[in-house]
Order: sequence, then structure tokens, then C-alpha cells
Amino acid sequence: MSHQVHIYTDGAAKGNPGNGGYGVVMEMVGTNYRKEFYEGFRHTTNNRMELLAVIVGLEKLKNPNMKVLVISDSKYVVDAVEKKWVFGWEKKNFAGKKNPDLWMRFLKIYRQHQVDFKWIKGHNNHPQNERCDELAVYASGLEKLSVDTFYEREEGKLL
Repeated sequence: MSHQVHIYTDGAAKGNPGNGGYGVVMEMVGTNYRKEFYEGFRHTTNNRMELLAVIVGLEKLKNPNMKVLVISDSKYVVDAVEKKWVFGWEKKNFAGKKNPDLWMRFLKIYRQHQVDFKWIKGHNNHPQNERCDELAVYASGLEKLSVDTFYEREEGKLL
């Protein structure tokens, strides 16, 4: 499959759970087009931020049925999709699984495109992955952080 877009993603959490953030770098293949996105949350987990980064990247696509390559250092996300675990979880209504809110949101946007995943080793001098990490860490340290409402409610910490 010839990809139209590459989406690089990373998530971070200071403490797990703790302040967290995600970073996304999107590149249109064969062009100079490049966009970056990030957001920080006051109480979340690393895995939630890894998954949310992928979701946000896919949700930023303006056209349906795009051919996309998602590049992530998260085995949690890449394996769940590539090994088709998430589809089994979905059939069981995500019973006993963490992050069902994000997995349902992921599946909704995932099905609107042709998405492949590639796992890369984190902190291995891959320029876009390193940039995503910088964005995620920066976002997690922002003074004004968003609320991960589902997580905080589930954890009983919603203020």
C-alpha cells in the first residue's frame, strides 16, 4: 500500500498515573506538508496518551479513506491492532480491558481510513519519534492541563 500520510505518535506520563501528554507529527508523503499537535492532561496514564496520540492523528485527517501509516513506539497500541486483539475486545464489549473509551473512539476513526501500523523502538534517534516525545513531555508539563474525564471518573479522582 502506498501511504498518503505518515502519522508519528508518542505519549508520556510523569508518574503513571500522573500528568501526561501526547505528541503527534503528521507528514503528507511526497510533500513538505507537516503538522504537529500536542495536549497535556492533569491525571492520566502513559498507555492512554500513547493511544490518544494515534486517535488525534487520525481524527485530524480531513478526507475519508486515506491511506495512512501510523508509526509508534507503543507495543500496547501497535500489537493491539496488528495482532487484532482490539477486535476481540470489541466483541466482548471491552469487558475487563483498560481504556475502553479510547479503544471505541479509536475503532470509529480507524474504520474511516486504510491504516497500517509500524512499531519503532523509542528513544532510538528517530527524528520524528524524538520530536513526538518532546511534544508529549512538553504537553505533560504545561501549566494548564486538560482533564481526562473518563480516567479520573474511573479512578474516583474527578475533582
